[in-house]
Amino acid sequence: MWFRRDLRAQDNAALHHALRNCAQVHCVFVLDQEILDPLPRADRRVEFIRESLVALDEDLRKLAAQEHAGLIVRHAVARQEIPRLALSLGVESVFANHDYEPQAIERDAIVRGALADEGIALHTYKDHVVFERDEILTANGTPYGVFTPYRNAWLKKVDPYYLKPFPVQKHALALAQRPEPYRHPVPLLEAFGFETTNLTELRLPTGAAGGQQLFKEFLARMDHYHETRDFPGIKGPSYLGVHLRFGTVSIRQLAAAAHERADAASEGARVWLGELIWRDFYAQVLAHFPHVVTRSYKPEYDAIHWEHGKHADRLFAAWCEGRTGYPIVDAAMAQLNQTGYMHNRLRMIAASFLVKDLGIDWRRGERYFAAHLNDYDLASNNGGWQWSSSTGCDAQPYFRIFNPVSQSEKFDAEGRFIRRYLPSLARLPANALHAPWESDPETLLAAGVELGRDYPTPLVSHAEARETTLNRYAVIRKVDGQPAKPRKR
Repeated sequence: MWFRRDLRAQDNAALHHALRNCAQVHCVFVLDQEILDPLPRADRRVEFIRESLVALDEDLRKLAAQEHAGLIVRHAVARQEIPRLALSLGVESVFANHDYEPQAIERDAIVRGALADEGIALHTYKDHVVFERDEILTANGTPYGVFTPYRNAWLKKVDPYYLKPFPVQKHALALAQRPEPYRHPVPLLEAFGFETTNLTELRLPTGAAGGQQLFKEFLARMDHYHETRDFPGIKGPSYLGVHLRFGTVSIRQLAAAAHERADAASEGARVWLGELIWRDFYAQVLAHFPHVVTRSYKPEYDAIHWEHGKHADRLFAAWCEGRTGYPIVDAAMAQLNQTGYMHNRLRMIAASFLVKDLGIDWRRGERYFAAHLNDYDLASNNGGWQWSSSTGCDAQPYFRIFNPVSQSEKFDAEGRFIRRYLPSLARLPANALHAPWESDPETLLAAGVELGRDYPTPLVSHAEARETTLNRYAVIRKVDGQPAKPRKR
């Protein structure tokens, strides 16, 4: 059993099939050098994985009721190590769950070929999503490019069969003892070249037990999710993103609970289930339209001319470092940089600001989020950025441009979130906090704030940037010789 982004022993599709079909099953995880080597030496995600592997190793030994069972952990190039390890262990088959990212698909193809050369089969299963690839198509047999009809088809198709857990416990006797050369504990971070981070300080629970802890907490407030999810200053989201990303919680368990409550007329559960369906939607978009990894889903949007050169680099650096002069944007970036998490409403605000206020190519922001988000997932991150930049499927129209000040006033009215991450502004009254440059000098002086010293002045005027963006996007309307007429609102 080759674990990848499914770090749990319960309700695991590939593990279930391996245990049910084989007399002995060895459990393996490869700390893949091709993935790890480009990362910074202090990466919360690597630490999360390492701690979750410790928990998985313990869970497997408990399931097997054998001291020498558990997880074989290797630090190597996975596409080379899995075939080598399969030969060393003398196995007949390798089991794994599907991974939908292009790099992973290429890796798995190489592994499949190398195993086949040795007469070893590779069996893979759906586990990361409820519905994948071609399971939900339009009446014409084509993939969906608009979310709402996809969601409706998803809800029409789903039933208890698709959400039931895969039983592992009753087949656990097939878990094999590790051979003597492989009876090592999960290596420390330092052993494979990484450093500890502030993960412990953030109190982000790891492993399957951590996922269950967060889910239990969220169940108590799920019914109110629709009322609380947009406000970063209160505890509204599930915070399960990183657990879904690394499979320390089962998507079937989450979707089943949300679906049951939604059927019982819980509006919060209905809205949250919709968020889980978005995740499936973006996964199938990536599967059917892999060009989105580097280009716009809508090809005509690749004609947009983004800011470039040293000026663009300075703007981008200010955005990355939370120095835009717009408090809600800067607080959002501070949250990301300090914790590896960003509230979903803030992801939309920050992305819109980078693309439509600063005129920076959405791909630069996408890469920054990819490097810093604990829950980074290629399909969802790409989908979110293309939505915000209006280049993706079912994206917001290009002429809808978030006003960072009104968004701040609406979703952090009292400034609780801003004050937490921008302490230099903490003494400003709420009515001055969202656009401090508009405050009178006496208010700023009383709060100990001098713009340009304690907090930056705005990089751009939102009103002026909006007009520039409307003209920038007008290039996409030059079709069939029709003149561009940017729409104003």
